[in-house]
Amino acid sequence: MTEDEEEFKSEGILPIDEHEEIVSEDGKKVRRRGIYLLPNLLTLGALFSGFYAVIAGMSGNFNEAGWAILIAGVLDGLDGRIARLTNTQSAFGAQFDSLSDMVSFGVAPSLIMFSWAFAPLGRVGWAASFIYMSCAALRLARFNVQLGTVDKRFFLGLQSPLAAGLVTFVPWLGYKYGLEVTPLVAYLAAILTVFAGLLMISNYKYSSFKELQFKGTVPYMVFVFAVVLLVVVAQNPHEVLLSMCVVYALSGPSMWVYKSRFKKQAAKKKSKPDAKSKTAKAK
Repeated sequence: MTEDEEEFKSEGILPIDEHEEIVSEDGKKVRRRGIYLLPNLLTLGALFSGFYAVIAGMSGNFNEAGWAILIAGVLDGLDGRIARLTNTQSAFGAQFDSLSDMVSFGVAPSLIMFSWAFAPLGRVGWAASFIYMSCAALRLARFNVQLGTVDKRFFLGLQSPLAAGLVTFVPWLGYKYGLEVTPLVAYLAAILTVFAGLLMISNYKYSSFKELQFKGTVPYMVFVFAVVLLVVVAQNPHEVLLSMCVVYALSGPSMWVYKSRFKKQAAKKKSKPDAKSKTAKAK
């Protein structure tokens, strides 16, 4: 067998190289071939949901677009946890997840909102959509380079899935109630979209809820609360999910304002004894 025939046989039918990456095992760097199936299938499902949301939104079916973004968010939350629980994390999975997030929570929400309300606004509409999409890309890029260097209890800036929910669930709810898109509604939607984008690249801290451990036990009332929450969401998913996104999005700025005031009050209390001691010395 010639060298060319051996090379053709090793490549197979399609000239696609096998994925390889360098990983650390027991303090040694080894070369690993292939990718993990389960977490990357979940990521692929999130990517498909985001793609379908774009198609549905551009077709005017904002109900299906909203459900698709919700499914993408659930799958995006599962793939990382499944990878950690099964010890199947990989550099490929991290990059694939980031690209999937860009489609599902960056491109899809901006196009859905544009199709619902921004078309009459002209340049203002596409500018608002582009600002949101650019902020999503910046948020994901910053998150990737900060892995392992920030406090795992918090996210710096609003997570892209929550920002996508904040933007996408508005036309989802509006479609349910037949809301007429007037110029006022369109401009308010544009402000909301830009605001959600800016929250993603802000320095506000948001709870990551990563301290929740699913392996251990929890108080019985926690499970009861989860059941009640599930029932409430199932009764009115549009309204409840949008309200949850709004509350969580505002939690970052609210905590920042609270901590700023607390620090100012603490600084004033420290300065008062110093002033009293100076007057006592003067006497």
